[in-house]
Amino acid sequence: MSAPSRFDRGHTDDLMTFLSASPTPYHAVASAAERLEKAGFRQVSETDAWEGTSGGKYVLRGGAIVAWYVPEGAAAHTPFRIVGAHTDSPNLRVKPRPDTGAHGWRQVAVEIYGGPLMNSWLDRDLGLAGRLSLRDGSTRLVNVDRPLLRVPQLAIHMDRNVTADGLKLDKQRHLQPVWGLDDTVRDGDLIAFLEDEAGLARGEVTGWDLMTHSVEPPAYLGRDRELVAGPRMDNLLSVHAGTAALAAVATSGADLPYIPVLAAFDHEETGSQSDTGADGPLLGGVLERSVFARGGSYEDRARAFAGTVCLSSDTGHAVHPNYAERHDPTHHPRVNGGPILKVNVNNRYATDGSGRAVFAAACEKAGIPFQTFVSNNSMPCGTTIGPITAARHGISTVDIGVAILSMHSARELCGTEDPHLLANALVAFLQP
Repeated sequence: MSAPSRFDRGHTDDLMTFLSASPTPYHAVASAAERLEKAGFRQVSETDAWEGTSGGKYVLRGGAIVAWYVPEGAAAHTPFRIVGAHTDSPNLRVKPRPDTGAHGWRQVAVEIYGGPLMNSWLDRDLGLAGRLSLRDGSTRLVNVDRPLLRVPQLAIHMDRNVTADGLKLDKQRHLQPVWGLDDTVRDGDLIAFLEDEAGLARGEVTGWDLMTHSVEPPAYLGRDRELVAGPRMDNLLSVHAGTAALAAVATSGADLPYIPVLAAFDHEETGSQSDTGADGPLLGGVLERSVFARGGSYEDRARAFAGTVCLSSDTGHAVHPNYAERHDPTHHPRVNGGPILKVNVNNRYATDGSGRAVFAAACEKAGIPFQTFVSNNSMPCGTTIGPITAARHGISTVDIGVAILSMHSARELCGTEDPHLLANALVAFLQP
């Protein structure tokens, strides 16, 4: 593969489109599936018997997707090359009894999901999106992508100490958004509104998984437009890059010694322990069924897993110009400096020396630079799906990503070049 240009505007434009179309994990996997369908992939149901045919397939479960491409003539023991990512982001999620209000204001009761920078959700125009479960057992996606809700901040005149003491927010009292006037609480108002938005009959919705999102679209930023600001880059940037890489490899016509896989999980921000999380059985079940569908045995499954490598791709921390002392003094990843290799000897990241060599080889083949991230020893290190994937499935795993600022904010910041560079590294990894 020839060396990529430093900035592929088409790729970054498409990332921005993907972010806008994916306000929830459910929309993100639908967006990924749409792109894979165009590359010839087809959806398979977990309740059906699987065929051992070649080609691209994918499974959707809630806010997770696992997609894989079986080359013609692949043996049952052929190892996998996996790009792992997650579809969820910290936000405000609607409670089971959403209708509330006080003092003439109509409000929506929300619960905090993950670890958001709560101040970033204040005074921001918010939409509402998610999944509606219907009386007949089906589901319907809904996306009210216009200014609908707002979490109003207290005026400084009523909080004179905020400048000296800093902003202090109570998660229960201070983050309930307003969406109108009239504090007469009428149970069912919000869901009735969403039924109208989705074109459903009243009373058709019996369950929901709903969350807020900023309606401000992604945008290029900076004097030379060298930055991109947008929502949910943690971690839809990696989902988009992995989807693009898998589609490119599947349509390349090249001989593949491995079976390339994309595994994008939900619930990473809350520990990954769910049927759609990395600590659940979804990935292992799909890989095993792929082996068995091709006539493989448990021995073939063991051989395939032993030769498998996973790149766990998630965003990481670029050096912050105003807080450089919070970073390790010898590791300062920069935006547009290429993807980052994430290392932690206490296994908060799964990378070891052999994993570093695999990623270095992919970047060398793609003709792109890469950087290394390690946390300041005086600060706790975050974690990813990497260690979970390695431990649960016994497969070699490497943690990588793209360096960004404002992680877990309602609006994050990356470089324009890095998404394209990451995607090229993933192509070289999936197609060695």
